[in-house]
Amino acid sequence: MKRTLFSQFVLPVLLVLGTAIAWGGDTSMLRPPAGSKVAIVVFEDLECPDCARAAPLLHDAAKTYNIPLVQHDFPLPMHPWSFEAAVNARYFDTKSKKIGDDYRLYIFQNQPYITKQNLRGYTEKFAEQNKVVLPFVVDPTGDLAAKVKADYQLGQRIPLDHTPTIYVVSNSARGAPFVEVVDRTQLYQLIEQVMKQAGETPQEHKTASSQKTSHSQ
Repeated sequence: MKRTLFSQFVLPVLLVLGTAIAWGGDTSMLRPPAGSKVAIVVFEDLECPDCARAAPLLHDAAKTYNIPLVQHDFPLPMHPWSFEAAVNARYFDTKSKKIGDDYRLYIFQNQPYITKQNLRGYTEKFAEQNKVVLPFVVDPTGDLAAKVKADYQLGQRIPLDHTPTIYVVSNSARGAPFVEVVDRTQLYQLIEQVMKQAGETPQEHKTASSQKTSHSQ
């Protein structure tokens, strides 16, 4: 890969100053899951068009480097159906993480056509296609909604000001523990830089076929 002026000078500065991106906030949650050295962390809103554009790239990057993709809910108050969709995704998570993530991608793909009124219909169609029983009341105890709200509160503590907000995070003592991905065309480059600092070998991960994808609990 040809090294650009950005990678030679600007990128290392971003990594060194990574913690300053969220200066004054609580970034303690920006760490990889247990057992992983590096991960991608995203705060997303299922009604956000830019989140829909970013989602395939993030999933592909996680698969390419065989690192976890940790997804946090950050439904913006201005979006009328994003919170309900996030609760639905949490319901599908209880069936399997794959089904939950497939639902999120399905919603992103159909996002332009979804309204608050027809979200249930799209969700029923997804459930039927995946042979999942969708109850009349998805979250009778409010536990799933509480998890979505907890994620939103995490984002507020950083604090976030846009979606998607994407980080490459590391548990390494070398370099910054996280860096925000401001330019998504540099995502792969940032992952490789963070992996090298964490003592990982990116080339080895490119040959891996499995994908680790997780969601905040």
